Amino acid sequence: MSNTVNAVNTTRKFIKSRLLNDRSSFHGYDAERQHVRDLLERTAEHGESNSALLLGPRGSGKTTLVSSVLVELLVKESFHRNSLIVYLNGLIHIDDRQALKSATAQMNLENAVDGKVFGSFAENLAFLLECLKAGDRKKSKSVIFLLEEFDLFCSHHNQTLLYNLFDVAQSAQAPICVLGITARLDVVELLEKRVKSRFSHRQIFLLPQEDDFDGRLELFADLLKLPTEKDMHQFQKTHPAIPSEALSNDELSMLRNLFDPQRFTFTAKWVTHWNRHIDALVKNAAVQTALRNIYDYDVQEGPFRLLLLELVSNLDKSQPVITVEWVQQLGKSYESDDKVKLIVGLTVLEICLLIAIKHHSEIYDRDPFNFQMILTRYSKFANGSSSMQGIERSVVLKAFEHLKHLEFITPITGDDLSKVQKEYQLHRLLLTYGQIAQAVQRMQFLPTEISQWAQSSLV
Repeated sequence: MSNTVNAVNTTRKFIKSRLLNDRSSFHGYDAERQHVRDLLERTAEHGESNSALLLGPRGSGKTTLVSSVLVELLVKESFHRNSLIVYLNGLIHIDDRQALKSATAQMNLENAVDGKVFGSFAENLAFLLECLKAGDRKKSKSVIFLLEEFDLFCSHHNQTLLYNLFDVAQSAQAPICVLGITARLDVVELLEKRVKSRFSHRQIFLLPQEDDFDGRLELFADLLKLPTEKDMHQFQKTHPAIPSEALSNDELSMLRNLFDPQRFTFTAKWVTHWNRHIDALVKNAAVQTALRNIYDYDVQEGPFRLLLLELVSNLDKSQPVITVEWVQQLGKSYESDDKVKLIVGLTVLEICLLIAIKHHSEIYDRDPFNFQMILTRYSKFANGSSSMQGIERSVVLKAFEHLKHLEFITPITGDDLSKVQKEYQLHRLLLTYGQIAQAVQRMQFLPTEISQWAQSSLV
């Protein structure tokens, strides 16, 4: 019994460590990853100057991609001896003075600038790069600038930092690579004209892969399986230790503490048992349905890792393996929508008005509506309904007002609303059609004729 408890505890710690700390493994986007690797490698080993932007939604893996490339490159002596990595973050370095101070510290040049005063950012940067030269340009160390939250640097005064970095890269004054990382896909439009003219316009996009559910199932298995003895040997070959001198600044020192499966020990019997169970989960139809629902909501790997963290946290001696029910519950909780829960709590009259608004919006392509329009559409249904007849106009108006207070609909601002009667004020729908349809399905005591009306063709 104690052996099982120990195995479960170690398994939980191992998978949590992998989900949170594994920055050396990157899934998918092979061409984009190779592009980034080539840029950094050419700068460090051949002294080429480059600039590029890495763009993609939050959670798509931009920072993980760069980290995984650095893990590979920093073990190569030709890379870590010939390059310096300067990490700047737009959330931390909010102006050029802070950025320059941090860059100076990361380049280990605090003593070189001690007591020296320069007139401009450009002169400071030029002096720093000059300090790296060892007599001639060929022996100058290459500098790789990683600009996280790149779009925030666009708000700096005159975009001086970006201008000077791109200018150095374009004119090849010193071998540098500027790699901006941002979730703003339109970030190039934020650049000033003079900055844009010096940017190489290399843009590497990490766009969601929305039609690769098989890849999601593979990822589910890869992240949850335990390593076999063969996997451990392979890991030792492909992940040699990073030299300590390759990590000269605090931001990249996190790579010292990379995920290391060799810190965890499992019996071969437990690994076989656990991995067979994960394989069975992947093949289970209910699990696939739950994972498909999650995938349809969000295709990003980052949020998916956090969901798996919830699953693994449930492991204990009473429940030593992940169950189908856990995955199903995870899928349901991920689907949960607070607005849908509010809609389910509406009265029958209020849900009827929402259905009428939905039909009106579908017919007129979400054009604005007023109470009188919706009342006409609702009355047409109510007159043929056995359960909704005889409701007074004032009661219907009160229900319409309640929908507005709940912010399911909102008045269109612009005109003076005080001059327009309530019945004729134009409104817009703030719900999706899917939210209304989902709520109708969940309402247990809704009359059948109303459910059918919600699903019927437009009338």
